[in-house]
Amino acid sequence: MAADTSIAPADQADAGYSIERRTVLQGIGATIAAATLPAASIMTRSDRVEAAASDPVKLGFIEDFSGNLSVYGLQKLHAAQLAVKEINDGKTLKGGPVGAGGMGAEGSFAGKPPIIGITGTTLPVVNDGGSKDRKDVVFAEDEDVLVDSGEKGILGREVQMISPDGQSNNALWQQLARRLIQQDKVDVLVAGFASAEREAIRPIVDQAKQLYFYTNQYEGGVADANTFCTGPVCEQQVIPGVSYMVEKFGPRGYTIAADYNFGQLTAAWTKAFAPLVGGQIIGEEFIPLSVSEFSTVISRIQQAKPDWVMTLLVGQNQHNYYPQAAAAGLRLPMVSTVNMAQGYEHRRFKPPSLAGMHNAIQYQMEVPTNRNRAFVSRWMKMFPNDQYIGEMAQNTYFTIHLYAKAVRLAGTTDQQRVKKALEAGWTIEAPEGAVFLEPGTHHCAHYIRLAVCDENHNVSFPRSWPSIEPWWLQRLGVNLIKHPEYKQYVPDEDPYFAMFAKNAPKKS
Repeated sequence: MAADTSIAPADQADAGYSIERRTVLQGIGATIAAATLPAASIMTRSDRVEAAASDPVKLGFIEDFSGNLSVYGLQKLHAAQLAVKEINDGKTLKGGPVGAGGMGAEGSFAGKPPIIGITGTTLPVVNDGGSKDRKDVVFAEDEDVLVDSGEKGILGREVQMISPDGQSNNALWQQLARRLIQQDKVDVLVAGFASAEREAIRPIVDQAKQLYFYTNQYEGGVADANTFCTGPVCEQQVIPGVSYMVEKFGPRGYTIAADYNFGQLTAAWTKAFAPLVGGQIIGEEFIPLSVSEFSTVISRIQQAKPDWVMTLLVGQNQHNYYPQAAAAGLRLPMVSTVNMAQGYEHRRFKPPSLAGMHNAIQYQMEVPTNRNRAFVSRWMKMFPNDQYIGEMAQNTYFTIHLYAKAVRLAGTTDQQRVKKALEAGWTIEAPEGAVFLEPGTHHCAHYIRLAVCDENHNVSFPRSWPSIEPWWLQRLGVNLIKHPEYKQYVPDEDPYFAMFAKNAPKKS
């Protein structure tokens, strides 16, 4: 029976289970499952009969559909609904327990990257980069990555998606997590935008040994045997971004960050790494999520005269910094790990509010590849009124496809066996490119692109790194397969930063 994600049991309405009906009607009836391998190759006949006769697989999904963080949560809800629909229609993303592949060939290309316009959702090219008179060896990815799975449903079962509204309220998140795990007995939990939300529910997840996916870009460091983090982390975003800013604009940076663990720890990464590439952070400010007025912050930045600003601002309140800074004449180059790719401020605010923004992203809607254009087209067919597809929405989409593949390989929804299947060394062909789930740390290697916003808020990608591994936890010795643990590491626990910072080269 199809899942109705817009209506929840009456006794759950007080805990945020009721969300605005118009945001979910297009996702009603969606279910989840899939893998590339035929079911018969990984299950016995008795297993298949048992699975076909059993109840639906339950996917617990918590995001913020209202409140300060709803600008992200509604995107992620639609991503889950799209993935679920595709899987139930008998589709899956290419990939399996094997490394990424592609075709190497000599090709011609332009001297500059194409610039993608911000009008509509067709990703128009406003400048193609000029004559394609340069030749070299190029890497060509598969363009068609959504393929037939061989069956509808997962192991012959439908999956019910239960999707309460976290309402941007951390205390409510704990209540919802307990209900999904203890009462609804979900087979998998996909949940969380803010790191504070993740950390609010992770003790509950660990107590129950619940299989949990955190799909957001974040500050890194979570080493948890029950948690799989599929978004990019600081070594994949802060390091490329800061390196580029020091090289392009100069050594002096100024950080403004949301005042909770994401902002604090990402700022710590920025401060620790900058000296290794000849930079320095000359000022830091941590701003509560409730703040929406930035005149004093802007004044202090102007007085400090940095070469560039690291902005780690989160939520609809803090996004107001950008138009206010532009109005005050603050036109310094900016770098971020969250802005533009997630909150699509370059589309929500008038130019030139985001001019000069740089972000080392693993995905944003303007990525000019054919596989992404196909993904955007499928999304907009299902949700024609959506304005944008952000980084974390794409993560949610491929993560749900990945879960279905792992269940197929395990031959069961038993959570301990599915966790082992996820540790097989998966590559999945996502809209961003090939994503590799590193088994020992439960984090992903991503295709990272440097996105740059111009005066008209059009976007180009002048530099890319086809695969950056999440190497930091590996360097600290984390191996969750051999030594399960349940903590979050912080930059102060890494002796390498302190060891090399004092000998780092200086730039003037």
